[in-house]
Amino acid sequence: MKNWGMNKFPSRIVCLTEETTETLYLLGQGDRIVGVSGYTVRPPEARQKPRISAFTSARFDKIVALEPDLVLAFSDLQADLSAELVRRGIAVLTFNQRSVAEILQMVRMVGGLVGCQGEAEQLADRLNEGLEQIRRSASRFASRPRVFFEEWDEPLISGIRWVEELVEIAGGVPIFPELAGARLARDRIVDPLEVVRRNPEFVLASWCGKKVQPARIRQRPGWGAISAIVNDRIFEVRSAYILQPGPAALTDGVRQIHDILAQSHLVKSSSHLVI
Repeated sequence: MKNWGMNKFPSRIVCLTEETTETLYLLGQGDRIVGVSGYTVRPPEARQKPRISAFTSARFDKIVALEPDLVLAFSDLQADLSAELVRRGIAVLTFNQRSVAEILQMVRMVGGLVGCQGEAEQLADRLNEGLEQIRRSASRFASRPRVFFEEWDEPLISGIRWVEELVEIAGGVPIFPELAGARLARDRIVDPLEVVRRNPEFVLASWCGKKVQPARIRQRPGWGAISAIVNDRIFEVRSAYILQPGPAALTDGVRQIHDILAQSHLVKSSSHLVI
């Protein structure tokens, strides 16, 4: 008699973005992954897996040849990839997490997909507790500085929700809070002169796929009067640690932001900071 329940959970998974890859490895399930995004850097051992996609393009024939029983994708930006894979008969789950709460939900859902619900709950709880430790540390700041986080330079884009939430947790005040509900990048384009008017005390930049150039930021018309420029407070946060809505953003990403703000002498006492 055939055992229909032999493979209860997906055993050959392709991840089109890094955050699900990292989550599976953190759950001890990296062996289930048979293909990853070419942009994957975390964890380092995942880079040994076959690379089958960029962010908005994929090698469909190579994915099919890997015989996955599940492909994990992300957002409207990969909707066309998902549709093509479905047409080729492959099961696809497309996440669309945009907030800290949704990232934690994604972690729990990935755990459920591979039969590790308990481990996923524990991982989500650890990630949440880490955020709370940083929030408590930031409560010791003598002031909460105004922060402009730019995720792209031309056009100038800001306000992606999970980053803005992490800036707040880390001790800053985002200068474009009204953009938090805008899911599409084109809806978060900001006027450079409005940045000048709102006068951030810190400029944090993460240009996805290219290195931040502080000199170009300083040379923008009118920006010489911004407090962050006057006080030389321009900092890069690597996109791999903040612009992918997964565990990296909730750990290394938020800690980098907290470290930047804490080490700029904006605290009453640094002896208890979570750095």
